[in-house]
Amino acid sequence: MSQKVLITGGTGLIGTRLAEMLIDAGYEVALLSRTPSQSRYRSFRWDPQHGTIDEAAVRYADHIINLAGSSVSEGKWTEERKRDIMTSRLGGTGLLVRELAKGGHHVRTFLSASAIGIYGDSADRVVTEETPPAPADDFLADVAHQWELAVQPVTDMGIRTVIVRIGIVLSTQGGALPPMARPIKLMAGAALGSGKQYMSWIHLDDVCRLFMQALEEPEWRGVYNAVAPNPVTNQEFTEALAEVMHRPLVLPKVPAFGLKLVLGEMSEIILASQRVSATKVLNTGFQFEYPDLKPALKSFYGEE
Repeated sequence: MSQKVLITGGTGLIGTRLAEMLIDAGYEVALLSRTPSQSRYRSFRWDPQHGTIDEAAVRYADHIINLAGSSVSEGKWTEERKRDIMTSRLGGTGLLVRELAKGGHHVRTFLSASAIGIYGDSADRVVTEETPPAPADDFLADVAHQWELAVQPVTDMGIRTVIVRIGIVLSTQGGALPPMARPIKLMAGAALGSGKQYMSWIHLDDVCRLFMQALEEPEWRGVYNAVAPNPVTNQEFTEALAEVMHRPLVLPKVPAFGLKLVLGEMSEIILASQRVSATKVLNTGFQFEYPDLKPALKSFYGEE
């Protein structure tokens, strides 16, 4: 009997790749979706905004992977957008908690996404899973913290729960990399802000492999940082990307005020410095396919 995995946010950047990898590894996969017909996987309907969910969904699953949340990197952070970023996460997680509390299911594992944004801007200080969340006036930190608190009831039910604090995911399909690569391709690349801020990145395949290992190995419990073991400064990142793309870096640094003008508060994602430790994940025996930045970037842009 193959094990059944229910994924929320299964059409997002990580969910799409993770579903493929789970199928390849012999799992059955179903998605929770607001628009169920649009995928090649079995899907169950839910609507976190209105608090509705197909009762068969949670009963289907041996494992739940909770990735659903409105993207933080698309569109300016208007008040409405910020509300959506927060409620899409809390609403979906709350629905799953409500269903799990009813019992009559066989869910053994609950994996839930969070983000390294929880640490706020920590300059060049190394932060670990033990580091307390940044104050709530930091929007991204507050979102991640609230999201993690929403998962606590699952742990209290005795279900093995793993929270994965995801770093900057590298992929050409979305996330931070395409907008950083675009100006470099056009010979207009530059470091952003001071260039000294740390970026804790992870290759898309590694984050998916990490989720799979957390699913398969019962000793994973609690909070883990999903970041490669070698974070780099924004300046180093930009230089490595230009080198891999065989383009010169011609511009001086893009000043922080310019980024704030274009991106508004969302510039925090790029300007905050986060030097996040991967030690806890490495101690589980997990091996990164891409522990270093340049090979990770070459996997996407090496043939250009």
